[in-house]
Amino acid sequence: MPRRPTLQDLAIAAGVGVATVDRVLHGRANVSKRSIAQVLEAARQIGYPLPNHASHKGMVGQPKLELGFVLHKPSQAFYQQFATEIRAACDAQSEAVITPHIQFSPSQAPDDFATAIWSAATQSAAVAATAINHPKTIRMVDELVHQGVPIFSLLNDFAGREGAGYFGLDNMKVGRLAGWMMATQLQRPCRVAVMVGGARWHGHGMRETGFRTALREHGSQITITDTSVNLETRHVTYEATLDLLQRHGDLAGIYVAGGGMEGAIAALREARPPGKVALIVNELTEDSRAALADGYVTMVIATPLRALCTMLVATMTQTALYGGAALQKPAPFEPQIYLPESV
Repeated sequence: MPRRPTLQDLAIAAGVGVATVDRVLHGRANVSKRSIAQVLEAARQIGYPLPNHASHKGMVGQPKLELGFVLHKPSQAFYQQFATEIRAACDAQSEAVITPHIQFSPSQAPDDFATAIWSAATQSAAVAATAINHPKTIRMVDELVHQGVPIFSLLNDFAGREGAGYFGLDNMKVGRLAGWMMATQLQRPCRVAVMVGGARWHGHGMRETGFRTALREHGSQITITDTSVNLETRHVTYEATLDLLQRHGDLAGIYVAGGGMEGAIAALREARPPGKVALIVNELTEDSRAALADGYVTMVIATPLRALCTMLVATMTQTALYGGAALQKPAPFEPQIYLPESV
């Protein structure tokens, strides 16, 4: 007589812990849908008898999807939170059992982005990515779409016409918000600076354009320095901020249009008292929240990551299961504004 599989056998077959298996078998809370699906599938394969819990009925026969996600700057708190929200949205998706494959481009070079996105596409039904605007990424998107893999742009619309949809903010509007706040804060002749990640981030270029336009309209007495490129890194932003402060004695404001704000915050903490230089940054993290409270940041313009990831995963799932022809491409998300009194 063959040996009846044990709870330990089921845990090993499912690739989860015994405690997780126990929670699944008894219909308890705090178990992801992916773990439930793994346990049920393993039980079927090894012949482990399952109790008929109503909470798990919907998992049997649910389609399984693998979705790919490519981000960058894995050491930055914002992108760590982005990955966390992606995983949570995949676990919460009700139409399928989703396995997310999240990877980070090792640099902002076009070849690295293209390699990471192509790798994600080889194992996924749809891919969402952050990437720069470059002929190599455009050609890669065209080829993948031709092969039937939909590509979604995150934060920066790099995929163009062939992309399945853009999930991010209206970057021109973000820049105008920053410019309006800067003009409102600095109602006097002075000098301000703007930093972008690089020329290939078209979203940053749109933010810079919005910023400059709003300042011309609302703060014509304010002079803007030449745009600084900070490569979205803390170190470069730190050095660039100190250099600006040294070269321009009348510098009264800085707008960091992309990543790397931690460097600007650190430089101002070293070189200026709170409130001396108006600093406007993007995304609410522990660093920017603390700087708001301490008076070193004037305003944070943030992406609603939870809402974005929920809609993103739902759209990717529907596209993968049913095709994207009938889906309406999403509108840009409304930015979240944080001021010192918000935290």
